[in-house]
Amino acid sequence: MRKIINEREKMPDPKVLEGYVELLKVYSPSCVVADAQERAGVMHSYMKPIDRATRFAGPALTVRLEPGNQVDCLDALSVAQSGDVIVVDAAGETETSIWGGLMAGLCQMKGVVGAVVDGGIRDTDETRDLGFFVFSKAIVPRSTHTVTSGRLEPIEVNVPIQCAGVIVNPGDIVIGDEVGVTVVPLENAEEILKKAQAQAAQEEATREAIRSGKTVEELLEEFGRL
Repeated sequence: MRKIINEREKMPDPKVLEGYVELLKVYSPSCVVADAQERAGVMHSYMKPIDRATRFAGPALTVRLEPGNQVDCLDALSVAQSGDVIVVDAAGETETSIWGGLMAGLCQMKGVVGAVVDGGIRDTDETRDLGFFVFSKAIVPRSTHTVTSGRLEPIEVNVPIQCAGVIVNPGDIVIGDEVGVTVVPLENAEEILKKAQAQAAQEEATREAIRSGKTVEELLEEFGRL
């Protein structure tokens, strides 16, 4: 059995990260960022938030679990930092919950802003009451081995993973809202932020033009798209 707990070697520039957090003030930031990177980085539509109020942006702390032999990802907390988004490759398994209310509470105490689990979670009522934001593929009562055996491996933390069809590396920017989850590679974060900011500004200008009574033809002529 393996246990690998890595520190992140690279993190986003604080000003760039602040820019993504500011984008949370616009409509559908996951969509805006997806458009900015030409539809790339969008997780599968089966990933659903447990709360429509969900809205977060932060650097990825990645976790990989072993298919068919899954444990709780408590070890991620040993390297978690305030502002992180924990992204878990739970192999898409739907019949074992690897995340619950107690984990949500512990994350909240560490300042973690959200979690994305390509697998099962439980205790959604408790998690909602905490105001902690989680995406998952499934919700199921069955726990991991951890609850009955106390075993906390195998697990790998801060390694490259695949989550809901997207490759996620430690430190990549993760944006989640009620629509879905979009991931921006760390090396492209500054460039994509500028494009996303421009996209958001254009969308707001388009809304204002619609309110002023402009036609579809006029909008297309002015903005080139809707």
